[in-house]
Amino acid sequence: MKIGIIGAGQIGGTLTRRLRELGHDVNVSNSRAPETLADLAQETGATAVWAKDAATDADLVIVSIPQKNVPDLADGIVDSRKPGAPVIETNNYYPQQRDGEISAIEDGQLESAWVSEQIGAPVYKVFNGIWWKHLLEKGLPSGSPNRIALPIAGEDGPGRELVFDLVDRLGFDPVDTGPISESWRQQPGTPVYGKDFDAAGARRALAEAAPERTAEWSARTA
Repeated sequence: MKIGIIGAGQIGGTLTRRLRELGHDVNVSNSRAPETLADLAQETGATAVWAKDAATDADLVIVSIPQKNVPDLADGIVDSRKPGAPVIETNNYYPQQRDGEISAIEDGQLESAWVSEQIGAPVYKVFNGIWWKHLLEKGLPSGSPNRIALPIAGEDGPGRELVFDLVDRLGFDPVDTGPISESWRQQPGTPVYGKDFDAAGARRALAEAAPERTAEWSARTA
């Protein structure tokens, strides 16, 4: 597949490495010029591009940047992908730790729904709760005991099947969170977030989640 990655931080960079290992054609970008990604491109064989060009003719697009930077993306940033190509967003809202207050999210809009609105495309939420080093090193073949499960939120359709298959090929058990309206179940502060559960454990944790944003993950703590 041709995959465009917008964001080359810990998750975006790790996915660049893993997806190139699987033989995919990867265009990777950050918020700066392509030459700032020369080392990553040389290491992996990925092609460093401007962010506005990352999605061009892509079969899949991954957006992996700080939540506060999403509004700074160019208008129509993923519009040049192939028709029907799914968009994954790996982001988390860290109001106290990094992002400051995003009023719409604090008022109740789901993090992924907010990202979708900002970029003008439906999204699948995945890779947001796994430590980058485990994403890099702990993938296992399908059927392996204690295989780490990754929750995936998003709508039904061929894009969903592609995302589930990709997670499996990366070495993790895809677990269905439900549509984006249920994506709060895997946001920061929920039982599944940051845990390396197997599929059964991930399903239990998703079921135990509560929709209320906890004080640690809100800008409005007073």
